[in-house]
Amino acid sequence: MGILYEDAVLIKQGERAGEETVVTVNCPDKTGLGCDLCRIILLFGLSIARGDVSTDGKWCYLVFWVVGTPTTKWNLLKKRLVEVCPSCTPAVSEIYYYRPEFQQPKPPDVFLLKFWCYYDRKGILHDVTKVLYELELTIKRVKVSTAPDGRVMDLFFVTDTRELLHTKKRQEETRSQLSAVLKDAMISCEIEPAGPDVTACPQGSSFLPFAITEDMFSLELAKEHPSGVLASDVSITVDNSLSPSHTLVHIRCRDHKGLIYDIMRTLKDYNIQISYGRFFANPKGYCELDFFIMQVDGKKIVDPEKQNSLCSRLRMELARPLRVDMVSRGPDTELLVANPVELSGRGRPRVFYDITLALKVLNTRIFSVEIGRHRIHDREWEVYRVLLDEGDGCSWPRKEIKECVTKKLMGWD
Repeated sequence: MGILYEDAVLIKQGERAGEETVVTVNCPDKTGLGCDLCRIILLFGLSIARGDVSTDGKWCYLVFWVVGTPTTKWNLLKKRLVEVCPSCTPAVSEIYYYRPEFQQPKPPDVFLLKFWCYYDRKGILHDVTKVLYELELTIKRVKVSTAPDGRVMDLFFVTDTRELLHTKKRQEETRSQLSAVLKDAMISCEIEPAGPDVTACPQGSSFLPFAITEDMFSLELAKEHPSGVLASDVSITVDNSLSPSHTLVHIRCRDHKGLIYDIMRTLKDYNIQISYGRFFANPKGYCELDFFIMQVDGKKIVDPEKQNSLCSRLRMELARPLRVDMVSRGPDTELLVANPVELSGRGRPRVFYDITLALKVLNTRIFSVEIGRHRIHDREWEVYRVLLDEGDGCSWPRKEIKECVTKKLMGWD
């Protein structure tokens, strides 16, 4: 497959607490590489304060200034970033660059993690989710239900980034860490390969009412959506006069968690190549971004319809990267969260982590959870349906729950 340069990814941590860490990536280029890198940075819970991207179409150089935490696993982050960097093999006087058809990874194996608990407690689902993220187990689907006697059954369908969950040692590590957080509440914990019906059909099992889909998944950008972000907060301009071969896209918008990822995944889905880009977040909470881009055929974007289509999609993705709503499900309250899935089939990372964290902060118990994929308006969405347990009286109004979850997902808390 080739040799991956040892210095493809360099990480220089800040010398003092609170200082930004510099992540440098220097490797062969591929369309969508920026998206893949930003997704991993988001997966590790880091925020990008500023960045610089440049490429000649064959080789790229990217620098991200990120804000970490005392618990950030920098060595592991480097390993994961290196894994998505294309490899190259020198031969004589030329370099054979990355060819996507040569590096199509096989779909990861899906495992069912099933455990019973004697009782439920507020925040327990987030504690479990946190353990799974720390173990690098990616949650694909969740089914949580509470029995009449108060016992709780959790079904997590997960994939293992380390690809070791089939081994006895990895399974024992997982059980041990879950036992440590669940303590005397855990009855049993089983890990087994998921059936072919699960791996072949990740679609949501439950029907989404038409009224909900029309309101939540509308591709039209309203003047103001429920999170309080104004459409006017997103400014996008296109300029073809500054470069003979590239289109300049200038973006100014309110900063949020995963902002650069949302832009990169949109450009990746449009098969747009970034030749140069620079972005930074200012102290007032806004981000300024400049990208010199071209189409996959190497030409700038001059067609007004293509320009409008790209700008409209970017504006919508930046104003509404996730959809959050509270609805009635019979006598109960259901929290709905949805995010668009990349054309590559991957959903946004850490969504379930942030949802459960917000509900833990609100001291709100979860009765059941379903995660599934739904195709709506010719787009695939990952939908989280969280039924809240209001048996002991929910002290928070729906509006405040929705606002808290939205802020946690957007990184505004």
